Amino acid sequence: MPLHMTKIAYTSKTIEVLREWVEADDEALMTTRYLPKRHAEMIGGSLYWIMNHALVARCEILGFEQRPDGRWTIRLEGKLRLVEPRPKRAHQGWRYLQDADAPRDLDAGEEQGDLIPGKLLGKLNKLGLV
Repeated sequence: MPLHMTKIAYTSKTIEVLREWVEADDEALMTTRYLPKRHAEMIGGSLYWIMNHALVARCEILGFEQRPDGRWTIRLEGKLRLVEPRPKRAHQGWRYLQDADAPRDLDAGEEQGDLIPGKLLGKLNKLGLV
């Protein structure tokens, strides 16, 4: 089972804006300062995007490449897949996500609908209401 990572989609205010960036080419390239220690386990895994305190979408991780300036490029598949929204607190940088803890992809024709804000979704989840 591949290892995944989570990251805040801080430059995208909506899923549509994130989709435009990701799907502009066959690959989306994201820069990070440090190579994840477990990067070899992450190839074939996914980067799950956080918006409004919830995991909402993912992109497959194709690989990692070092840049001349010492930073790293994370190569992502140029396809954004929506997932079942799951509460996730904001954090800086990226965090690992085990496959068993990753939200499921939405089926074709299934929609996220109006997203419940992540903080509210987290509280409802704790109460066993979602």
